[in-house]
Amino acid sequence: MSPLRLPVLASLLAVYLVWGTTYFAISVALEGFAPLFQMAIRFLVAGAILMSFQHLRGARLPTVRQWRDCGAIGALLLGCGMGGVATAEQWISSGATTVLIGALPLCAALWSGVFGRRPGALEWLAVLLGSIGVVLLTGGAEFRASPLGTAAILFAITCWSFGSQWSRRLDIPSGATGFAAEMLLGGTVLLLASALKGEAWTLPADWRPLLAWAYLVVFGSLIAFSAYMYLVAHVSPALATSYAYVNPPVALLVGAWLGGESIAPETWAALPLILGAVALLAWAASRPQALPDEAEAPPAAGVTRKSA
Repeated sequence: MSPLRLPVLASLLAVYLVWGTTYFAISVALEGFAPLFQMAIRFLVAGAILMSFQHLRGARLPTVRQWRDCGAIGALLLGCGMGGVATAEQWISSGATTVLIGALPLCAALWSGVFGRRPGALEWLAVLLGSIGVVLLTGGAEFRASPLGTAAILFAITCWSFGSQWSRRLDIPSGATGFAAEMLLGGTVLLLASALKGEAWTLPADWRPLLAWAYLVVFGSLIAFSAYMYLVAHVSPALATSYAYVNPPVALLVGAWLGGESIAPETWAALPLILGAVALLAWAASRPQALPDEAEAPPAAGVTRKSA
């Protein structure tokens, strides 16, 4: 077993399962928080915790250039990406949101071509297979997305996929310091956007949105976001974004379990296609020819190859 294999598998498990549950958690948190304010304090708190931990263990602070680059990625992935998702979930259910986000691997494949890495035939086949599964999921859900909600999610996945690819070419601090800087600056962008929008900066009295928000901080931000940025640095774009195929069934199952939502027969028909696409992506990524440019690519998203 190669040294990278176990960390990659653990990171995939984190983004598959944890992010699949965060869409429901976001919808619960919206019961007591304004959307952008919720995301802003989520990432500011998570970033402060992570940066404080790094400081206590003697890690160096980012340079001015690294802060700038972390700000760019934080603004794209967290400010535009997660901010767009939280905004859309005011009108679109968590399950429908994950279905729309199923288009993310297609965006990632297009951006990787722009940046010089064209997906292989197996990766395109996996993207096609997963997309068919997402279409089946759409047919099994009450998909009544508003134009504003749909536009917000499309904007979010465009920014997220672009930022994921661009991060490979920027100067980001290694390890958790890079993640923390991105969350601090992304949270700041969200807080500014919240202020411009005139959102109320109040905390809910009910325990449900508070508990959901705490879950988003610890699991959605500290654990899953760090896992995702590790994947961006070490695997193909198609495999790094393959969570978009797994998150919909996870989100729908969580909704059925915690929210009493029914699961349509089309959903069960889509599951083999979705999981089959993930397996195909994993197989394609494990082949040496699947990552021809990895040896020459600069360290991405704050993770050096030696840090694995």
